[in-house]
Amino acid sequence: SPAVPPATSPPLPAPPAPAAAVRSPPAAGPLAGVRVLDLSQMLAGPAAGQLLADQGADVVKVEGLTGDITRNGRTASPGFSPGFVSCNRGKRSIALDLKHPDGQAILWRLLENADVVAQNYRPGVMERLGFGYAAVAARNPGIVYLSISGVGPKGPYANKRVYDPTVQALSGLTDIQADPITGRPKMVRTLVADKTTAIFAAQAVTSALFARSQTGKGQHVEVSMLDVMMSFIWPEGMAPFSVVEEDRLEALATAHDMIFETSDGYVTFGAVSDREWAGLCTALDRPDLIADERFVTQAMRSANRQERMETVEAALGVHSSDGIIARLEANDVPCMKVMSRREALDDPQVIFNGIVVEIDQPGLGRLRQARPAALFSETPSHSPRSAPALGQHTRDILTEAGFEEMEIAAFIDRGVVGAVAKSK
Repeated sequence: SPAVPPATSPPLPAPPAPAAAVRSPPAAGPLAGVRVLDLSQMLAGPAAGQLLADQGADVVKVEGLTGDITRNGRTASPGFSPGFVSCNRGKRSIALDLKHPDGQAILWRLLENADVVAQNYRPGVMERLGFGYAAVAARNPGIVYLSISGVGPKGPYANKRVYDPTVQALSGLTDIQADPITGRPKMVRTLVADKTTAIFAAQAVTSALFARSQTGKGQHVEVSMLDVMMSFIWPEGMAPFSVVEEDRLEALATAHDMIFETSDGYVTFGAVSDREWAGLCTALDRPDLIADERFVTQAMRSANRQERMETVEAALGVHSSDGIIARLEANDVPCMKVMSRREALDDPQVIFNGIVVEIDQPGLGRLRQARPAALFSETPSHSPRSAPALGQHTRDILTEAGFEEMEIAAFIDRGVVGAVAKSK
């Protein structure tokens, strides 16, 4: 929870770009008109808020006076790490001490006109601060209150500190990633639990907003990273355990990572249907494998998976990546060259889709971002916008909430809020 500030606190330094007040952007996107108070930190909660902001919501990031911990992951640009920008772009920022009585009064004022509030404090913290769901809903019955947690609000692990790797370990995801030879579990080397939770949470919020449009009532939406990851991996990752009577305690996950080495790189391809298997065998100049009794049906290919993979790898031989891709495409086999992250930026399909855009980010300069993934024909999302400096919009937000300039100045002088210095 936010630290208690000294009795007086000077204004926060101005951001590297002009510090003039910035009003809400013009209405755009399917969520235009929705106001979100984002009290979350780190990744899962802020990324959920970023998705809502991209789709038009006015997302006000409520930070402690020292800011979100992810702001300062880059010493060359304090306050604007690339990770922070990606999860908080398009938001407005107010710096607020929630342990100060005046800070709490300000938050209550903001909550009166909010549609959504999002928080990912450890279970019980918001209740101790006086802002649990029951208290907020009593004052604003229409509020959609999003709580994101690691494993849920109750249970044997509820009070554990939880990060993405711990959820990967607990959910079984590391078992799916295990080395096929040694059996050693492996992590997915991106924060998949955090980012997937953000997507599930944003979708849940929009569902709750739709329900409110029908009933007029808000509700508490609870999303845990553990629940999300088990749901996420279930369709194929937990298939061996889905039929209770056939529970296979030693069931292996996919024994091969589906990456195949060529003479000059790597490719991926797969053949699920009998037609695709025949196309693969033809592309590899091994038509004899089509009728091989070990691989003649999908069930037999699955039962002899390791042998099938070894046979395919041997047949791949010295083909170049471009050469084998051409042969696979000619036989209608799903395939793709394996790209480095840098190569992906220059891929013609990525360029054609316009996925990667550039923005001007104060504190960092020109910055690449992925545009919003969903495209709306009638209510297009915002193009990626810059992330705010800590407290950049404090004065604007307080003014919109009905506070007078003298009150705002007093809040700043007493260390209740932080605000960037006014431009001269």
